[in-house]
Amino acid sequence: AAYGWQMKRDGKYLRRVVASPQPRKILDSEAIELLLKEGHVVICSGGGGVPVTEDGAGSEAVIDKDLAAALLAEQINADGLVILTDADAVYENWGTPQQRAIRHATPDELAPFAKADGSMGPKVTAVSGYVRSRGKPAW
Repeated sequence: AAYGWQMKRDGKYLRRVVASPQPRKILDSEAIELLLKEGHVVICSGGGGVPVTEDGAGSEAVIDKDLAAALLAEQINADGLVILTDADAVYENWGTPQQRAIRHATPDELAPFAKADGSMGPKVTAVSGYVRSRGKPAW
C-alpha cells in the first residue's frame, strides 16, 4: 500500500492486483495471420499482453490471456479455438463428491461457470464468446 498498490488477500498472503480490461484489438493480428499462412508456427497471446492506449493515458493493467486468444482467433478468422490448461475439463460441483466433468456443452450451458473463481472462469468466458461470435468450435 506504500506505493498506492491495490492488494488482495490470497490465503494467508497479500497479493498485488491490477485491472484486467477486456481486450479490444490485437495490434499484430495481421502479421500473425500472414506468418500462419506462410506455414510458420506462431506463439502468441500466451501472457495476454500489455494494454496500450492511443491517448497515452492509462493505468497499470494486464490483459487476460484466454480472452486475448479468443479475440485473436476472431481477428484472424481461425477455424477454431483451443484453450490449454492443466485441468482435463470444466467440472460441475468442483471439489465435491458429486463433481462431474463437462466434456461437451453449449455456451448457454457453460454460462454458470463463467463467473467461477480461479482460472476457469476466463477460459469459459473466452470459449463461449468465441463460439457465439463465430459459430466455430472451441475446446
